[in-house]
Formats: sequence, C-alpha cells, structure tokens
Amino acid sequence: MENEKILISACLLGEHVRYDGGTSTVSNPILNRWDAEGRLVPICPEMAGGLSTPRPPAEIMGADTESVMRGINEVRTKQGDNVSSYFLDGAQQALTLAVEHDIQMAILKEGSPSCGSSQINDGHFSGRKTAGQGITTALLRQNGIRVFSEKQISKAAKYLEKLEKGED
Repeated sequence: MENEKILISACLLGEHVRYDGGTSTVSNPILNRWDAEGRLVPICPEMAGGLSTPRPPAEIMGADTESVMRGINEVRTKQGDNVSSYFLDGAQQALTLAVEHDIQMAILKEGSPSCGSSQINDGHFSGRKTAGQGITTALLRQNGIRVFSEKQISKAAKYLEKLEKGED
C-alpha cells in the first residue's frame, strides 16, 4: 500500500517562496519522517497562480474569503492592485495537485491569505489577525480535504493515522 500523501505549503519546507522572499521553515520530527517517507507534496499557491517572489504583501479585503471566491470581493496588495485571480488560480492548482495525488489532508501556513486555516490578516494592512481562512484552504475544505496549520502537526499526525486505518 502506498503512503497517504500530504499537501504542504512549500515555505514550511524551507523554500524561498514567501511574499518577502523568505521561508517559514518548520523543524519537526513528524514532518521529517513524512518527508523521508515521500509523503509530502509541496506547493506555494501564490507562485503556482503566477505571482513572483518577492511580491508585494496582499490581504483579503475585509477578511471575507467566501466573497472573493464568488467574485464579489478582492485580494489586494498594499498598493491597491487586485491580485484575486492569482490567488484563485493558485488555489485551483493546489486542488488539482491534491486530486492528482489522492490527497485527503494538507498542512498549510497559518495567517497566509492563501493558506491560513484559522486566522488571516484583517484586510486593512494593520498587522491585526482575525478569524478566517485563506483562499486555498477554503477551496480544499470545500472539496473534502482536511487542512491543518503548521501549529497542528501532532493533530494532523493523529488524523493521518485514522485515514490509514480507514476510520475517516
């Protein structure tokens, strides 16, 4: 039996894909084991959607992800440029990758307008976080993929055990 694959934000694995050209590397023995087992499938949805690194910071206006997905609201840079299409395209690329690899769970970067799973910036470039989810997280969840943040790796490991036992 092939190991369950896990979609993961590329920045968490040390890839320089963040908006500022940096990483958000996570050092965790569970991630190290999954990597050695060939389970991890990295993606940066923003780069997959066509944005470069570095790039201007962007936020979901009003932190209203659902309205962006319906084409009513926008993801904008601090300079006011509408970058919604890049975020939507990147989310679709992530979903396509998940489907191709029969992925049922993801570990994505908390706080990101693409990948946040419980918190994102408030949409006013104030530095304040608010409850919400990123565009990619929302699309994955709409398609039955369980999303965890890098702060929930132990919880993700328990979920993976259930998946592999056929309990979920």
